[in-house]
Amino acid sequence: MINLGYRVLDGFKVNLFQINNVMLGIATDIGPRILFLAHKDSPDLNIFGIVPEITVETSEGLWRIFGGHRLWVSPEAMPRSYSLDDKPVEIKVRDNEIIVRGNPETVNMVQKEIIIRPGPSDNSVEVIHRITNIGRWDIEFACWALSVMRRNGFAIIPIKSRCIDEKCLLPDRAIALWPYTKLADYRVKFSNNFIFIKHDERVREPIKIGARAYPYWAAYYVDNYVFIKKFHPGETLRYPDFDVYVEVYANDKILELETLGPLRRVSPGEANIHREIWYLARVGLLEPREDDIMSRVEPLTSI
Repeated sequence: MINLGYRVLDGFKVNLFQINNVMLGIATDIGPRILFLAHKDSPDLNIFGIVPEITVETSEGLWRIFGGHRLWVSPEAMPRSYSLDDKPVEIKVRDNEIIVRGNPETVNMVQKEIIIRPGPSDNSVEVIHRITNIGRWDIEFACWALSVMRRNGFAIIPIKSRCIDEKCLLPDRAIALWPYTKLADYRVKFSNNFIFIKHDERVREPIKIGARAYPYWAAYYVDNYVFIKKFHPGETLRYPDFDVYVEVYANDKILELETLGPLRRVSPGEANIHREIWYLARVGLLEPREDDIMSRVEPLTSI
C-alpha cells in the first residue's frame, strides 16, 4: 500500500492511495466516500462519477450525492437514508488497511465505516462496509453499498439459471422493479444470462432494476475498463427489496451500481457488515452482448 498524499478532485480534497494496481481517492471533508477509482496504468481515468450538483431537500437540510462510492442503510427511507454526510471524516491507516469512519448519526442510531484492504489479486481490493448500532435498542437494517459510475458506460447483472430443488420445479431468479421503471426502456436489455443497463445522458427519466444475481457479482464497463464487484450472500438470509442482491439506478446524470448485504437485527454496540471485492482491469472495446461478457468478463470474476 502506497500513500500518495492529497489532491483536489473536482473541488473535493482526497487522500490518494495505491493498493496493488488500484488507485483510490478517499474524501477527507465529506463522507465516508471513495471519490476516485483508477487503474495505475490509466491514473487520470476516474471510473467513478462526481456529481456535486445533484441534491435532495430533507428535513435535516440539503443532502448532496457528491458521487463516488458511499455506504447507506437499507431499506431506503426519507429522511433516514439521506442523513447529511457533509462533515470531515476520520481516515486511519493501520497495518495493511485503511479505515474511513463517518460521524455518528445520532438520530438514526448508526455510525458507518468503510475499510479497504488489498484484494486477492494485483488488480483488486477488498472493501468492507460496517454499520454499528450506537443506540440503546436493537435496530434492523442492511448495509447498502452504492457506486456512482463514470458516465456513458453500461452495467452488467448476471442472472444465470440453476435448479434449486431436485426436480427444478421452483423459481430460481427474482427481479425487482420500481414504480417509475418502464420495461420497454431501451436502456435495459435482457439476454439469457445477463441484464444490461446502459447509461445515456440524453434520457432524463429514472430507471431502477434489482436482481437476485447469480453468480455473485455485478460489473460496469466504461472507456475500455471493466469494474467488477464480487460478494458472497447468505442465500438463506433475508434481503431488502424482494430479496435482491444487486440494484442499478440510472438517469441522465448518473448510473449507480449497488449491492446489498442481508437484513439483520443488530444489538447496541454490534455491527452489520457487508464485503465486496473490487476488480478493475482494461479489457478494450466491450459490447453489451452475451458472447462478449462470457468470453472476456466472466473469466475475470474467478480471480
